[in-house]
Amino acid sequence: MAYAYDDQNIFAKILRGEIPNDTVMETEHTLAFNDIRPQAPVHVLVIPKGAYVTFDHFAADASEAEIADFHRVAARIVAEAGIGPGEGGAGYRTLSNAGEDAVQEVPHYHMHILAGRPLGRMLQPA
Repeated sequence: MAYAYDDQNIFAKILRGEIPNDTVMETEHTLAFNDIRPQAPVHVLVIPKGAYVTFDHFAADASEAEIADFHRVAARIVAEAGIGPGEGGAGYRTLSNAGEDAVQEVPHYHMHILAGRPLGRMLQPA
């Protein structure tokens, strides 16, 4: 499937340094930063530096190095924040929206890491 990447999206502008961010962690392939409208006490966005639109686009087309780096950055954030059950934390949620039905607001693949309070059920019955 072909994905049309909009290089004017806000995350592309952040990656180019046109818009500031509150960086949590940065590596060769990944940038993580605090969300400007946090939905939980911990709300970090993890984005690949490559031009990927959704999770499936990233998983299908990113290099092994990009995929490994992205997930290792997420793991380091969880560990350093002490939010993982294995780290003595109460838990966290990862979330990624893809497309219109999921209300994806920025057309650049990103994963939310949310923690610091009870988050409730992910979805309510229809």
